[in-house]
This record gives sequence, C-alpha cells and structure tokens, in this order.
Amino acid sequence: MSQPAPTPFYYADYLKLPALLAAQQPESARHGRPAHDEMLFIVVHQTYELWFKQILHELDRIQADFGGEVVEDEYLGRIVHGLERISEILKLLIQQLEVLETMTPLDFLDFRDFLIPASGFQSAQFRLIEIRLGLGRAMRSEYAGKPFDDTLSEADRARVAAAEGAPKLVDQLDRWLSRTPFVHRSDYDFSREYRSAVKRMLEDDAARVRANQAMGPAQREAEAKRIEASLAEFQAIFAPASGPSPWQMSRAAVQAALFIIVYRDRPVLQLPFRLLAALMNVDELLSLWRYRHALMVQRMIGVKIGTGGSAGHDYLRDTAAKHRVFSDLFRLSTYLIPRSRLPKLPRELEDAMGYRYSSAPSER
Repeated sequence: MSQPAPTPFYYADYLKLPALLAAQQPESARHGRPAHDEMLFIVVHQTYELWFKQILHELDRIQADFGGEVVEDEYLGRIVHGLERISEILKLLIQQLEVLETMTPLDFLDFRDFLIPASGFQSAQFRLIEIRLGLGRAMRSEYAGKPFDDTLSEADRARVAAAEGAPKLVDQLDRWLSRTPFVHRSDYDFSREYRSAVKRMLEDDAARVRANQAMGPAQREAEAKRIEASLAEFQAIFAPASGPSPWQMSRAAVQAALFIIVYRDRPVLQLPFRLLAALMNVDELLSLWRYRHALMVQRMIGVKIGTGGSAGHDYLRDTAAKHRVFSDLFRLSTYLIPRSRLPKLPRELEDAMGYRYSSAPSER
C-alpha cells in the first residue's frame, strides 16, 4: 500500500512567519506616542534571542560529546566545529550593534521610559550561556547590590538554578585535558623539561630588563619583578597538588593545555589545539561584545542608570573585564618559548604523535 504524499510546505508556514512577524508590538504605539525607532530596537533584541537559542543548541551537543568518561575521536571535530559556529554567531551579534547605533540618543529617549523596568540584563538565555560555559556566581560583578538573577521571573530563576547544578563546559574541558596522554612518560617528563626551559627564558628576560638603560631605574626594577612574578606563577602549575594554586583549572589540566599549545604542530595535537583556540575565541568575542555594548550604552544614556536599575555603562564595562571563563588559556601565552628552544621529544614519542606510513606497496 503506497504512502500518501506529504502535504507540501509553504515557506511562511514552515518558518511560522505569521506568528514571528506579529511579535513586534511597540509599547510607544500602545501608549499613543509611536516612536519610529522602537521597531528597530525590538527587532535587534528579538534577533539576539534567536541567536542565543542557537548557541544553546550548539552547546547541547558540545556538552553531550564532552560529557563522557572518554571523548570519542570522531566527536572532537564536531566539538570544534560547534565552537567555531558559536564564534561566528558572536561576530554577528557584535555587528548588530552597528545597526542599533543608527538610532540616536534622542530617538531612544522617545520610547525609553516605556521599557522600565525591563532590561537586557533579564535575558535568561544569555545567563544560561554564561553559566553553561562556566561563569560562576563568585566570578560575577555585583549588579545593583543584588544577586544577578534577582530581577528574573520565577520561571527563569528556576532555569538558571537548574543550569547552575548541571555540568559546565569549563569543568568538562578540565577533565578531558587531565586525561591527555604524552604529558608524563617514563622516558620524558614534560613538566621537568619545559619548566627548566621557561625558567631560563624568564630569568634571561628579567636580566635584560635590568640592563636596559633606556628605562629608568624604578621602571626597570618594576618590570623585572613583574617577570619574576610570572615565573612564580608558572612554577605553581607544577607545584604539589595540595598547595594553593593561582589557576582556575586543575594543575593537570593546565599542564596538558600548555603541552598541547607548545607542541601543536604534531599531527595528533592539531585538533586539540584548535579546540583550545576556539574556546579562547568564544571568550574573547563575548568580552568584545560586552565592551561594545558598554560603549553603545554610554553613547545612548551617558551616566544615567540602565532601565533595569544597574549602573549602566560602568556595570557593563566591568563585566567585559571580569566575566571571563577560559582566562587560564590566555595566561599560558606568557610561558611560550621559541620553537628553537623547545625541549626535544624522544623519537618514540614523536612517532606516537605523528603519522608515519610505510613506503612498501600495499598487498592486494
């Protein structure tokens, strides 16, 4: 018995366009004072929420792939692909601010009062993205002296609480990195070999700074001490696990991340390196979006408080500096050394990390 032919989809029905295009309802018009630019304001922010939904959708699969005791090889490529897609979405979010800035401060004032106390700070989806990446409460800037979720609805607070109790990508990354092979072997100990090379490099840098007569004595000493402090921080990567650590991630994860970055040219580490680079891109673009958002708010409202009661520009600028999740990966650049000074790997390890094929013809 033949199956009935499927009912053909119409474009507008597939995309639910009647409902989507009816969702822009300016408050200024409802109050009898229609403001032309409120439509732009609504469309841009609704578009943001659609892209936030897509980012959360990407994180669903990324975290599912990362969530097992073993991250399957075939999953690694699509994890990187998902993170790179999130980065491209974040670039779009930054570009959308340029469209929003075609609205002048006076245009915004035509309808701003109708928004109070609603605020972009109440975007539950954006809070879920931050939380699932790994931004904890202790890492957040203070919002008007209240918990960040205080202004959310009861239903959205419940969603936030559920996300806070669920796995975070930064923790999943930590566990994955901690299982990295090659870092410690009987014939090669990365921590010992690399620590020695970096120590020599930073000590040489400090000596050069102290000998630099182009700088004043106080500046020379301050710069040298900064380098020496970096050396102490670097040594903390390899300190006993029981001691205090200036790193957010575990020492095993930081060591593995450093190993991957340093030896990223080896074939087996190229995809793990792309994964770390993609995470840094996401973190950097989120910070850039926050900073551009802060500048836009300053341009629109100056030093006024935000519609939600925050300190407006000052609060947003603060979040751009503080709300970083993968800052440990950025800090590792301090401890990179030229390829010419890298400790030489044992031949057996080089073979294990590369692709070596026999030149003998295959049997048929």
